[in-house]
This record gives sequence, structure tokens and C-alpha cells, in this order.
Amino acid sequence: MSNATQSQANMTTGPGLLERVMLSTLTTVPCYIFFHINVTMLFTLRSKLVFRETSRYVLLYNLLFADTVLMALSQILFIVSASRTYLTYPVCGLLVSIGNLTNEISPLTLVVMSLERYVAVCYPLRHATIITIRNTGVAIIVVWAFCSLNVLTRVLLLLQFPFEQLESLQMKDFCFILVMFLGPLSDDYDKAYTCFVFISASVAIISSYIGVIVAARSASTDKVSARKARNTLLLHLVQLGLSLSSTMHNSLLIAISKTVTSTVLEHILSVFYVFIIMLPRCLSSLIYGIRDQTIRPILLCYLCCGLKLSVVSVKAEVSP
Repeated sequence: MSNATQSQANMTTGPGLLERVMLSTLTTVPCYIFFHINVTMLFTLRSKLVFRETSRYVLLYNLLFADTVLMALSQILFIVSASRTYLTYPVCGLLVSIGNLTNEISPLTLVVMSLERYVAVCYPLRHATIITIRNTGVAIIVVWAFCSLNVLTRVLLLLQFPFEQLESLQMKDFCFILVMFLGPLSDDYDKAYTCFVFISASVAIISSYIGVIVAARSASTDKVSARKARNTLLLHLVQLGLSLSSTMHNSLLIAISKTVTSTVLEHILSVFYVFIIMLPRCLSSLIYGIRDQTIRPILLCYLCCGLKLSVVSVKAEVSP
């Protein structure tokens, strides 16, 4: 807790107003682009019946929805911190809880998507009966319920802190996930849960990958389908690694804060924020939008139409 507070206090005396505005602009522009791509992808996945009635697209929508909500929430917290605005503990706790919920949806959804690909390759004749829209919906509900239970546990641990001893519920630090670890038990629980989720998810995805490789050697397996599934599972493993890197962001920031000045720290924080927090949340849209032959033409159509409308509106504003 003391290290987290110290790192946040260092940023309080960081760059001046002009430099903070420039940093905020440089981070907001790429984040806006990532957010626009994700929202367009979500709209694409709801625009056609084939996407709404295919399990892997429904799972992809769930993954993108959680990532997009986390992206928007992270940007709000970043702007609040850059503007040197201090929130109250209840408001910060609510925002951090929503962020934790959506952040933990991603690895579990990747596990379900990997299992779906495993069934598609290893049990192609039973795929239609096992991977149904109903079963997919049940799996998504289980994922959200499990993550919600984890968030509820974090809140209960947080309530053990003696808030009545505080002079005020107004925070003296920026709203930051580590600031909400008000006791050692919360920190220990977070580390244990993170290790459990990512080890379990890694084992599930790697096992699915091995199963697909073994099935690909069978003469009865569609080689093209197996190769695509293998590549998809590798991408899921990369996405899981990127999600893990985002959870390590806080600890890495604290370690760096002990060796650099506050100005350098804020520059590093901005770079980490864009490439470790925001960019991984947009990779799913880019990966599936480019690789999937069904999604790609529709997604490009919506993106190009949006770009044309933006250009037309700008010209209309400029013209007398």
C-alpha cells in the first residue's frame, strides 16, 4: 500500500499543465482509434443473423464487449488522473470493481473459445450438438457469474478496512487499482486469484492446442480446418499473454517509480497505458477482422463508410 501511495504521490508533482495536456492528447488519439475499431466490430457482429446465431461469433462479441467497456473505463480514469482530479473512495471502488470485472472476462472467454475450436476439430460430428447457442449462452453466464463472485469477494475484503477512522472519504491519491488494496489480505487475494486464473487458462488453451495437433495427424480430420484452429489457438495464447502483461503493469510501474523521476515516470506510464493496457484490448478486433473471411468485408465496409462520413462532415464545416 505504501509503495502504491508513493508512486501516485510522485505523479502529483509530475509534469506541468502544458506537458500533461500534450501527453493526454497523444494517448487519447490512439485510444479513440482503438475504441472506434472495437465499437465498429461490435456493431458488425450484431448486424448479420449469421453472426448472432454462430457460437464462436457470440463468444467473440462477449470478449469484445468486455474489452471495450474496460477500454472506455481506463480512458476515463486516465483523463481523471491527468487532470489531477481526486475521487471519493466509494466512486473509485465502483469504477475499479467494474474494471476488474471486465478485465477478468477476457481470459475466461478465451478459454471457452479455445474449447469451442477444440470440439470443432476433434469432434466435428458432435460439434453442432455440443456447441449450440443455448450452451454458449450458459457458458457466458457462468463466466460473468464467476467473475462477479470474484469482484464481490474483493469488495468484502475492502469493507474490512476501518473507513470510519478516516477524516473524509475523499481520496488523497488518484483513483488507481493499487490504492484500493487497503489491506494486505486484498493484495494477497489478488495475486492468488490472478495466478490461478492465468495458470488454469494457459493449461486449458495449451491442452486444446495439443489436442488439435494430435487430431490433425488423423486421416479423417480436415487438414485446413485443423490448421486454422491451430493458428487461432496460438493467437488465443498470445492474447492471454498480453492480458497477463496488463495485470503486471501495476507492479512494474511501482518498481520503475523507485528509480526514475516523476516526469520520466509519467512518460513511461503513458507509453505503458497505450501499448500494454489499450492496444491488447483492440487486438481481438484486428485479428478477427482481418483473418475471418466472413467478418472482414463487412467490417471494412463499416470502417470505410465511417471514414467517408467523417471526411464529408469536415468538408461541410470548412466550406462557407
